[in-house]
Amino acid sequence: MDEAAASRDHVGSLERGLGVMEILARHPSGMTLTEMAEEAGLTRAGARRFLLTLVATGYATQDGRVFSLSPRLLTVARTWLGGASLWSFAAPIMRAVAARLNEACSAAILSGEDVVYVARIPGRRILSVSLDVGTRLPAYCTSMGRMLLAGLTSGELDAFLRQATIERRTPKTIVERPLLAKAIAKARADGFAIVDEELELGLRSIAVPIHDRAGRTIAAINVSTQSARFSVAEMEQEFLPALLVARQRIEDFFVV
Repeated sequence: MDEAAASRDHVGSLERGLGVMEILARHPSGMTLTEMAEEAGLTRAGARRFLLTLVATGYATQDGRVFSLSPRLLTVARTWLGGASLWSFAAPIMRAVAARLNEACSAAILSGEDVVYVARIPGRRILSVSLDVGTRLPAYCTSMGRMLLAGLTSGELDAFLRQATIERRTPKTIVERPLLAKAIAKARADGFAIVDEELELGLRSIAVPIHDRAGRTIAAINVSTQSARFSVAEMEQEFLPALLVARQRIEDFFVV
């Protein structure tokens, strides 16, 4: 699609309205009209129209001067997730991986600069980071994120590396963009990614991509563990074979 056609098809008001919803999501205690206008870069009149539209459609509530998202958005998300038959199909496969390794097994998709968890089978051991379906984590410092970024086109990856917010989460986090690009290239070449305490100290994870029938990377699955339990080499030796078998079984979903 050329730029002129893309411009004609682009609905700017919808984009701004979705932006307002995302801002509200970052402020669960609610926001005033003035606060929204300032953060969204809108006039007070414009912010008011978007907020009142969200209230009228049930996606937000108003309590005096404060606007908040309503549970309806969760209902929409749950409906979408519940209809994602791939993950209903994948759950028993992931459960077998978690049981075999006695560690958590998760699946995620790429959403902007983040990965979003679409399935998770918890392990028996408690990790300090709290994860569940719908959890968002930075793509650049997670194993599933590295695999999903490895599946982007060169142009898409270049844009990500230029624009993404990259912060040091631990002393081990790769924050230099050329080094991050090398780590993503290595994940693409290897077919798996191991992230060693870059998201959180004491947490290691290994991920492989999930491809659709056309060979596109549509998701990733991983196993995470405490660094005291398994070394990086042990994860590659013991976790990777189980993940590769699970990946193949999940991808078979697209050819049956």
